[in-house]
Amino acid sequence: MSAQRVGFVVGLAAFLITVVTPAPASMPPEAWLVAGLVVWMAAWWMTEAIPLTATALLPFIVLPFARVMTAKETASAYYAPILFLILGGAFIALAIERTGLHRRLSLAILKTVGTGGATRHGGARLLLAFMVSAAILSMLISNTSTSLIMMPMALAVLAGGGLVADDKEGLAGALPMGIAFAATIGGLGTIVGSPTNGIAVALLDSLIGVQISFAEWALYGIPIVIIGVPIAALIIAKAQKVVDHPFDVVAARNSIETQSEWTAPERRLVPLIAITFGLWMTAPLLKPYLPAGSLTDGTIAIAASLLLFILPDGTGRKLLSWQEADRAPWGVIMMFGGGLALATGMGASGLAEWLGDALLPLSAVPLVIAALALVAMVILITEFASNVATASAIIPVVASLTVAMGVDPILLAMPAALAASWGFMLPAGTGPNAIAWATGRIKLQRMVGAGLVLDLIGVFLIVAAVWGMAALIA
Repeated sequence: MSAQRVGFVVGLAAFLITVVTPAPASMPPEAWLVAGLVVWMAAWWMTEAIPLTATALLPFIVLPFARVMTAKETASAYYAPILFLILGGAFIALAIERTGLHRRLSLAILKTVGTGGATRHGGARLLLAFMVSAAILSMLISNTSTSLIMMPMALAVLAGGGLVADDKEGLAGALPMGIAFAATIGGLGTIVGSPTNGIAVALLDSLIGVQISFAEWALYGIPIVIIGVPIAALIIAKAQKVVDHPFDVVAARNSIETQSEWTAPERRLVPLIAITFGLWMTAPLLKPYLPAGSLTDGTIAIAASLLLFILPDGTGRKLLSWQEADRAPWGVIMMFGGGLALATGMGASGLAEWLGDALLPLSAVPLVIAALALVAMVILITEFASNVATASAIIPVVASLTVAMGVDPILLAMPAALAASWGFMLPAGTGPNAIAWATGRIKLQRMVGAGLVLDLIGVFLIVAAVWGMAALIA
């Protein structure tokens, strides 16, 4: 029996069990049904039992009939500001690709990895170079924006090295996966790297008065980035067997070598991208002077993308046409929306609260064990729910737990906040993963395998980094 068939049966059976059996003690009946839905979607997503985007439609059917939310409320849950960031960022990435600017940027990275030909380690060096670049950029702007900007560059390099569009072996799958993983890890480095970080900081301040500054967050986050990116690169290289598929860096460089003169479309697109980057980086400073909730990464991306359809490129046409823009990853957007709807259902049904209450017995175990268990649970939840939803549901419980245990909140709250963004297994788990999956170059089994190993390592890495830095600061 194929993995797809097994996943199909297991997922459906798991949900049916929750339909015909009573909920565990203290769990609301609606939460029990949503728990079955979580397992159902996870099984189908991980085995590709049916197309991933089709699986994302399940919450729209199940949640209304489970009396968790109405059909209208469920439909609304499929959309969130981050989807407009993905869409607007995709338009910008398509414009970069159309003008050829991605080839020039790719060349800059290629020149940093040496001059060897098709060596066994050329691909591994290139993978690490792209991942380091993505991690650094992700500390300045959101991890989703980073992935959208860098993915066309990676695809240009792969094409320049002679890899066809449907190739998923070696560097062909490793490079998109590496950018996604590195963008997620890099987002842990600063408060602005991921919306989850800001939510966690705000919740800790409002709930228990723990204030974490930008610099203090960086003290805990950057060491994880420095250690995590090389580890992720090694895991991906092993999963994709990069050394067994030599990649000719010189051939790729020669293939995408651009003319020394900048074209008119490139010159006109660069200022627009620079302004967009600047707004993404300075948004926290501008928000107090604008209507509440008006300036987000998504509104910035959409405003920039609209200008692509308005501004001429200097050759008698606009920077982007709708025929070119219509290549945006619509299916991925719907798939990511399914994850958002599932997360909303977890909250509305009481499942998220029930999972949070399950943490309270940790107050009876040694603190380090409690921290490890807490991080493991948060990582597991964030694989199937949005990072923002996970942080919003778990951080209040963690805050209460630290007060009940009478311990330094940083030792539990900071690892939990970082863990809310540490999810790598599924395409729908994070924006970067969804963008990488949209390239069509990743085998799902390899993403799940590499992501699982990195998730397990992350449990110990996050706790060790936070506790180690806390000891140094004390």
